[in-house]
Amino acid sequence: MNLENKTILITGGTGSLGKALTSHIFKNFPEIKKLIILSRDEQKQFQMAQEFPESHFPQIRFFLGDVRDEQRLVRAFQGVDIVIHAAAMKHVHLAEYNPDECIKTNIGGAQNVIHAALQTSVSNVVALSTDKACAPINLYGATKLTSDKLFVAANNIKGTNPIKFSVVRYGNVMGSNGSVIPFFMKKKAEGKLPITDATMTRFNISLQGGVDLVMHAIDQAWGGEIFIPKIPSYRITDVAEAVAPECTLDIIGIRPGEKIHEEMITSSDSYNTYDLGRYYTILPSIPHFNLENFMVTFNAVKVQEGFTYNSGTNTEWETVAGLRELIKEHVDSNF
Repeated sequence: MNLENKTILITGGTGSLGKALTSHIFKNFPEIKKLIILSRDEQKQFQMAQEFPESHFPQIRFFLGDVRDEQRLVRAFQGVDIVIHAAAMKHVHLAEYNPDECIKTNIGGAQNVIHAALQTSVSNVVALSTDKACAPINLYGATKLTSDKLFVAANNIKGTNPIKFSVVRYGNVMGSNGSVIPFFMKKKAEGKLPITDATMTRFNISLQGGVDLVMHAIDQAWGGEIFIPKIPSYRITDVAEAVAPECTLDIIGIRPGEKIHEEMITSSDSYNTYDLGRYYTILPSIPHFNLENFMVTFNAVKVQEGFTYNSGTNTEWETVAGLRELIKEHVDSNF
C-alpha cells in the first residue's frame, strides 16, 4: 500500500480504534501528508493531543466537528484523499433510550459523510460497521445496517467520480472503551461480576485486528464490499473466569436490545458472500464491477447457500488461558 503524500481523515478519531489507527499509520506510513482527527468531544481531542503532540507528529491535525453537520464535513474533507468513518453512537441501551439521537448520528451522519465525500476530492471511504448490524434486534444495529446500506449504495450514485465506498464489519474489540473486559476488571474488587446470561457468546477481535481490516479495505476494496474478518468467539462466562476466577457470577438478565449470540453473516447474505481466505466479503447483489474478474483477482470462493457466521456456532473459540494472555497483551500488561 502506498500512502505517500496522502491525507487521511478519521471521523470519531479520538475513540479506541481511531487512536489505534493513528499509531499504526504513523508507525507504518510516516510519509503521509496529513492525518486529521475529526470528533465532537473537545476534551478527548485535548487528551489525544497529549499522546500525539505535533512536535513529534507534525502531520496530525485536530478538527472539532460533528458528523451531523454536513457543511462542517465539507470543510473538513477539503484536500482529503481517504476517509475512515468511525464516528457513531454505539451503546445499545443508550440508543434504545435516546432513539432520535442515535438516528441523527448513525444514519444522518453516514449520509453527510457520503455527500461531503462526493463534493470534495476524497477517493476512498471506509465505514465501520458492527456485528449488531446483522439481523438487528436493537436500534443501534438497525441504524448501523442502514448506514452500511447507504455506503454500499453510494457506489451507485457517484457517476464518473472514481471514489470507492466500502464497509468493514467486526465483533467486540478487546479492551475498547465500554467493552466487557475493562468493565469486569473494575468490578473485580467487589467480588461479584454481573453476567447478563450464562450462555452468551460474542465474537472477539483485537484493536490491531480492527486496524488491519480497515487498512485491507483501503488497499483492496473495489467499492461496495462489506468485509468481515474470520475471528474467534468467546463465552462470557470464560471471560469472567479469565478476569476474576475468585468472583461469583450475578445473573442479571439481558438488557434491552441485547442478543444471546451475535451474527455477522446471515443465511440470506450467503447468496452474495465470498471467502477471501483471511476475510469474508458480502458483495452488492448487483456489483458495479465484473464479478468474474473480482473472483480471479482475490481467489474468491462463493460460500455455500445457507452459510451463516454466528458467534454461538463458530468453529474457533478463545480459551480461558488464551483470554488471559490476550488481556495481558492487549488490555493490561500488568494483569
